[in-house]
Amino acid sequence: MSASQTPQGGYILDELSVGMSAELQVLITHERIMAFADASGDFNPLHIDEQFANASAYRGRVAHGLLSASFVSAVVGTILPGPGAIYLGQTLNFHKPVRIGDLVTARVTVQSIDPSARVILKTECLVQDEPVLEGEATIRVPRRRRRA
Repeated sequence: MSASQTPQGGYILDELSVGMSAELQVLITHERIMAFADASGDFNPLHIDEQFANASAYRGRVAHGLLSASFVSAVVGTILPGPGAIYLGQTLNFHKPVRIGDLVTARVTVQSIDPSARVILKTECLVQDEPVLEGEATIRVPRRRRRA
């Protein structure tokens, strides 16, 4: 599935089915890490200072964990379910560090759909098919399309 397949205005409740999935790929760059540090205020030297990071257990700079999580948010808000979806909750488990040069694949998969318009999504980020982040999102999805 790609963004071009997402219905105008995003999916509504009746258009979703268990097993639907969507993904987005994002290359991690120094510039992206610095922009996230600026936006979040998180200037932990593990993310921005090569000398400090080289002396750490990670032996080099790593991207903010929430930077990868933000790619999941991008999929939810723009592809599946897409515009109109509202985050109600998100769990996150981090498994491996993400580094400059990594291509992160953020993927969401519909796990369950409740008639109350709550949808549970499996959320994950992968680098070279290895999970770096996994979790579950609870999303509220519109029941009907808004009139133009």
